[in-house]
Amino acid sequence: MTSSSAARPACRLATWLAIWLTTGLAAAMLAGCAANPWQVRVTPGQTEAEMLAAMGTPTARYPMASSTQRVEYATGPSGKVTWMIDLDATGRVKATEQVLTVQNFARVRNGQTSQDLLLMLGQPAERAREGQNSETWSWRYENNNCLWARVTVSGLGHVRGNALIQGDPRCDTP
Repeated sequence: MTSSSAARPACRLATWLAIWLTTGLAAAMLAGCAANPWQVRVTPGQTEAEMLAAMGTPTARYPMASSTQRVEYATGPSGKVTWMIDLDATGRVKATEQVLTVQNFARVRNGQTSQDLLLMLGQPAERAREGQNSETWSWRYENNNCLWARVTVSGLGHVRGNALIQGDPRCDTP
């Protein structure tokens, strides 16, 4: 994902301030532009150590087949971006993906395990206990309509139904 056009003017302003004022505040603002959590800062082939240096501590790790693993960098609970970075058996970055997308929510299937759901979408922003020994997991994601995706998970750890796209209650006005 590229940096948003809304962030660019702030970065230009910070650059201008750093040049003209050379104050600690302007330098801190400029540093904030470089450390954008919305962007992945690794590329395939980099080592796990390079990934950790660039991205920091992951929010979760998931073992996968053939000694590979998926590393999660979620910006939740209010964030709308979750990066999954796949590492091969030697610990090198194999692939990166921003997973909170409508396309991935459409892949959620009835009967899928909660572990498969975590591998696909990462940790939900919210978990709400429901009746019949189940939970509803919710993910916020980038969209223009203040929507979130919700999935019901049974007490046995299986998806009930598909992902539902609904209005996010945080957007309701009091």
